[in-house]
Amino acid sequence: MSEISSTVPPPKPPQEGGGKFYAWLRLGQVLSLLFIFLIGIRGLGTGFKGLGKPLLDSLFLVTDNPFVGLAVGILATTLVQSSSVTTAMIVGLVGASENALPVENAIPMIMGANIGTTVTNTIVSLGHVSRRDEFQRAFEAATCHDFFNFITVAVLLPLELATGFLRRSSEVLAAYVSGGSGPGKLPNPIKTVTKGAVEQLQHGIETFSGSSKAQAIILIILSAIIIFGALYMIVRTLRRLAATRLQVYITRSFGKNAYLGIVVGIVVTVMVQSSSITTSVMVPLAAAGIVTLRQVFPVNIGANIGTTVTAILASMAAAEAGGVQIAIVHLLFNLLGTLMIYPWKKTREIPLRMAEWLAAIATNNKKAALVYVIALFYGLPALLILISKSV
Repeated sequence: MSEISSTVPPPKPPQEGGGKFYAWLRLGQVLSLLFIFLIGIRGLGTGFKGLGKPLLDSLFLVTDNPFVGLAVGILATTLVQSSSVTTAMIVGLVGASENALPVENAIPMIMGANIGTTVTNTIVSLGHVSRRDEFQRAFEAATCHDFFNFITVAVLLPLELATGFLRRSSEVLAAYVSGGSGPGKLPNPIKTVTKGAVEQLQHGIETFSGSSKAQAIILIILSAIIIFGALYMIVRTLRRLAATRLQVYITRSFGKNAYLGIVVGIVVTVMVQSSSITTSVMVPLAAAGIVTLRQVFPVNIGANIGTTVTAILASMAAAEAGGVQIAIVHLLFNLLGTLMIYPWKKTREIPLRMAEWLAAIATNNKKAALVYVIALFYGLPALLILISKSV
């Protein structure tokens, strides 16, 4: 919004009725876009099912290596600049009939998406590179989010590989949430409606191509476009709806109970359906010295938890319980990371000290900041994938 000179009287606010009308109109737009988004999720799963077992088996082999799955999650999220898109697509794959992607293969991908989403606010911090003190504060605020997710993955991924605790616990919870199976299972009208919409989409595709595999590929491409486009418009609409209150919600949490910052991070992220927006707002505030690193940290953690809502919404349209299960994995992963690191002062200080250390290096050598972003978020994942193909 442009600034208004103090000598010029501000324009009259819109009538209350008109403001409410536009708020309800935007809410209706969000609900419509959400329905379109769920159609995309259902279509993605249906499309992958249509590719046939041999091609799906090759997908299993690629992601069977957990470190490759982690790399795919990081790289996919950094390329589309949205963990919501990545996790939604993973839910669609896992939730497809006959499971286009096994839950155990998808768990490292979900963890990778958590790391990849931090690239946005780290790139935002580079905008302050020309002002030394601002850049140091901005880079600290951005990379504390990076290190929190690195540590969480470094602890929970080996533990998951050794015990399968996330897969097992999420399976139990998914069965409970889904209402079990059999005659007593509650009907899911969302699945019914989205299935019908996808069937209509398939009929339209059949007029352009006779090959079943070609139809499946077209459906996958269209579904991916629908998912990305719908999420983009949902974020844009919700941001307009909440823009005037976004910074207010965040700044009100400063100087109060630190756990309130986590709640604010969750609420704002759910409102705008993007953790990147929440965490990126923090960077210029930190750069300006309005907030400190230790005030930014809980908001970033809350954003991590809040962004899991997208996967949970996506699972509502999944054909199989696996979609619900991987959405629960995403939630459990972020909750466990928070409980593991934040409540204890010694562990809470680890990502903060690491961020301060890296910011000090980057401030003295600006190229180091750029190398960090390119190498960690793009170079390393790409290298892991290339190595896996050559082995």
